[in-house]
Amino acid sequence: MREQDLSTVIEQAVEARLVASAPRMEVVPAVLRYDCDDPYAVRMVFPAPATLEGVEVAWEFSRELLAAGLDAPSGTGDVRVRPFGHDRTGVEFHAVEGVAMVHVRTTDVRRFLRRSRQLVPLGCEYLFLDLDHDLAELLRDAY
Repeated sequence: MREQDLSTVIEQAVEARLVASAPRMEVVPAVLRYDCDDPYAVRMVFPAPATLEGVEVAWEFSRELLAAGLDAPSGTGDVRVRPFGHDRTGVEFHAVEGVAMVHVRTTDVRRFLRRSRQLVPLGCEYLFLDLDHDLAELLRDAY
């Protein structure tokens, strides 16, 4: 088991431009979040006022998908990431209700990914997993 460090979570505020059929793109706040306890994943969180439902919405997807999408279209599931023009990255969220797309600054995403790699280098994610604890939780829930 690894020793916990005080800075195991990174949060970075980003401006997300909501892409809609209207010519003007609405800017909504969002937060990119990385937690060493879930080293393969990132989260993009939208606060309640920025969502149609009026509740906070968080999408979780792989850090690898986010990084790959900066340079080429990536993803085939609920979350897809692709470069979009100068210093913009498009992130598409596919749900039963429909598709939402936001643009974020690529420089902000690169900074976030660089910070996450300082905590957990690529290829070292497995070192941050607590498999004994996860297995115990799984077995506990099975009874």
